[in-house]
Amino acid sequence: MSKYDHLTEHLVRRGQTRIPMSFSEIEKVLGFKLPASKSYRAWWSNNPSNNVMTRAWLAAGYRTEQVDLEGERVVFAKQDKDEASRDEPAARPKGRHPAWGALKGTTIIRSGTDLTEPAEPEWGEVYGS
Repeated sequence: MSKYDHLTEHLVRRGQTRIPMSFSEIEKVLGFKLPASKSYRAWWSNNPSNNVMTRAWLAAGYRTEQVDLEGERVVFAKQDKDEASRDEPAARPKGRHPAWGALKGTTIIRSGTDLTEPAEPEWGEVYGS
């Protein structure tokens, strides 16, 4: 049993789509102070191997959003089942380097973007195309 299980239970019990909480509210739910690392944005990332508390909100089916370090606030947003399954680490095929796929999901291409369109159309003039 993790010391952060009370957060998992709290989020599941509330069951809302978005749950804004202050850091002090989280500390009340947990029954102890958050570590000093709460002041770093990376601590609030949704990487399951980041820290034990991350696994607590992911286990409840939530992701962190709108992390406000100065105001000491965070929003827990409900994940849909497809999104949650994408976050689970896949088994690594034999022979693949452990870093294979490490950047998966870090690039977002907005719909309507033409990847074949030149970024700088005037380059064609420079190179005589």
